[in-house]
Amino acid sequence: MMHPILRFIFVLLLVIKPLTAAADNTILILGDSLSAAYGLKQEQGWVKLLQDKYDEKDQSVYLVNASISGETTGGALRRLDALLSEFEPTHVLIELGGNDGLRGFPIKRLQANLRDLITKSQQIGAKTAVMEVQIPPNYGPRYTKLFTDSFKTIADETDSELMPFFMLSIAGRPELMQNDNLHPNADAQPLIRDFMYQTINDWLD
Repeated sequence: MMHPILRFIFVLLLVIKPLTAAADNTILILGDSLSAAYGLKQEQGWVKLLQDKYDEKDQSVYLVNASISGETTGGALRRLDALLSEFEPTHVLIELGGNDGLRGFPIKRLQANLRDLITKSQQIGAKTAVMEVQIPPNYGPRYTKLFTDSFKTIADETDSELMPFFMLSIAGRPELMQNDNLHPNADAQPLIRDFMYQTINDWLD
């Protein structure tokens, strides 16, 4: 006879799994603090707000937010196999690289990690998109240009969608930034949600 607790867990999995599997599009978001609602409650972050919008419009899109503050491309690569196995996404969106750049990681390492993230995702049949992340010019114009150009290079090479960086219209507005002047505040999150709603819909179409 199945133990009551095990029976409860089994029934719960039967309920939860179909909910995720029923979505026409399951999007795994690999991001850093910008997508992990750093400094905010999770329900304030743009990913949760975007999921709420999809739900309100009865669109069959399920977002899996696997973003972690401080995440690098290498860190995400170490986690990716387990995430792909667990969620079986139809799409993978990569919003990573900012922490690599801020730490001055070699450009070749950034590109290799992005390439591996995309390749692993495509091997399970997922469509892929990479966001064109940008960083402050702390390391000089040469490194900054090589960094930014890397995203288009890898997107073209892997036949992935190249998405514009959602911080471009936010970072220059102090009223939309937290006190550290690095992370968007709660007021910025609905703006990012709307930007990403259109951007992701264009990708899905």
